[in-house]
Amino acid sequence: MNNYTVTPMILALALTACDSSPQDPASALETLSGPAVERSHDPELVVLGESVYREHCAQCHGDRGQGDPNWRQRDAEGMFPPPPLNGTGHAWHHSKQWLKQMILNGSAPGKGKMPGWRGQLSDREIDAVIEWFQSRWPNPVYAAWYQNQQRNRGLR
Repeated sequence: MNNYTVTPMILALALTACDSSPQDPASALETLSGPAVERSHDPELVVLGESVYREHCAQCHGDRGQGDPNWRQRDAEGMFPPPPLNGTGHAWHHSKQWLKQMILNGSAPGKGKMPGWRGQLSDREIDAVIEWFQSRWPNPVYAAWYQNQQRNRGLR
C-alpha cells in the first residue's frame, strides 16, 4: 500500500462530511481505527496563518481556501489550477512535512503554477498557514488525515 492509498470507507466518510465551517479546535474525534484524536490548534499560529494566507495565498487558493472549481483538470497551458485547502481537495492526503515542502519549493515543473516561497516566508509563517487551513478542515477530514499519518508512520 502506498502513502496515498486511503480505504474507500475513510474517503467516503471524509468526502460526505466536507463543509467550509471551522470546527471546535478542542473537540475529540474518533478515527476508524479507534483512538481519539484531540484537535488542538495553536490559536496564535492560526491567527498568524490566516494573516499570511490572506496576504500570500488567497489570490490563488480563494479567500476561504476553496481553490479553483476545476482544480482536477489541466488548464489551457496544461497546468493544474490551485486546489482547495479547506478539506475538500487532496491536501489532507499529505503530511505536514510534504505540505511545507510544497509551499517552500512550489509545484513540480509542468504540474502547476504554485510559486516556491523559500526565502520569502519564514518556517513559522509556513507552519502557521498549514495550521490555519488544517484548523478549518471538518472533523471527519482531520480524522482521516490523522489516521493516514499514523498508518504511514507504522503507528496504527
